[in-house]
Amino acid sequence: MKSIVLNIPNSGDFNTFDLSVYLAAKMYEDGFLSSGQAADMIGLTKRAFIEIIGKYGVSVFSRNVEDLKNDFIHA
Repeated sequence: MKSIVLNIPNSGDFNTFDLSVYLAAKMYEDGFLSSGQAADMIGLTKRAFIEIIGKYGVSVFSRNVEDLKNDFIHA
């Protein structure tokens, strides 16, 4: 797994978990990560990730057809 450093302004009410989930959720939404990869990225189970991403404005239903197929196969 790669690590990156982000410089976040002190103004604003940011916490590490929310930023991590937001980034993973958006990467999932844009097709850069599968739901399983996004969940691993932030240390959640796939189920927990799927349950929480709506809070960040991301649909559970991926635009990535292969990811949807895998979700049905492993359900």
